Amino acid sequence: MTTQTHHDKVSQQFSSQAGAYLSSAVHASGRDLERLNARLADFPEAQLLDMGCGAGHASFIAASQVKDVVAYDLSEQMLSVVSEAAKTRNISNIKTQQGYAEALPFADESFDVVISRYSAHHWHDVGKALREVRRVLKPGGVVVFMDVMSPGHPVLDIWLQTVEALRDTSHVHNYSSGELLGMFNEAGLVTQNLLCDRLVLEFSSWIARMRTPKEMADAIRAYQQSASDEVQRYFDLQADGTFTSDIVMVEARKV
Repeated sequence: MTTQTHHDKVSQQFSSQAGAYLSSAVHASGRDLERLNARLADFPEAQLLDMGCGAGHASFIAASQVKDVVAYDLSEQMLSVVSEAAKTRNISNIKTQQGYAEALPFADESFDVVISRYSAHHWHDVGKALREVRRVLKPGGVVVFMDVMSPGHPVLDIWLQTVEALRDTSHVHNYSSGELLGMFNEAGLVTQNLLCDRLVLEFSSWIARMRTPKEMADAIRAYQQSASDEVQRYFDLQADGTFTSDIVMVEARKV
């Protein structure tokens, strides 16, 4: 029997879903992308790294504002989707690179800006990845991370982590705002701004996007139906399984 690492699992999970993520409304739009677009307008000459780029939605936004973008992901299939979509959209300033978040194959002080969207919750070691981010950032460089966020309270946290793991076996952890701030601080990155928002996750497309097996989807529905009133209220749990999660946008700087 061969041993499958977490990185292998992530690559396997997302390789077959690459096309679905390109067409996903949740990933292709949102207030966070609008905010990212506005923020990156301040960096027209920047070299930018998009970590865990997925199907490339943040990379495409970045390419319209900065000089050059490296779309970086563990999945070759995701990177192929990014390359093909960039050609279709006549975007010429994106190149792709495969690798792990925890071991960036770039020289010290290579980038002015590093971004990541809906990826960090899959990483094996976010703290190590952030130390790599600091290494590849130029002095004064900016990092912007966006992800689903844990509410922090144990009852709410365990519910969120459970449905995420049942849906996607490559899921590691959704972090609370306090945990994220701690990891940024420990990596030597000074937080400049933290913005929280809410994201509606329509159940059927959320499951279909990950090709969650029926038995796992049924387990999520059973778990949802057994949820306490507190959980149902917080996540605005609907009869069809649709729920609302917290999302966070953190901006930090290398000093």
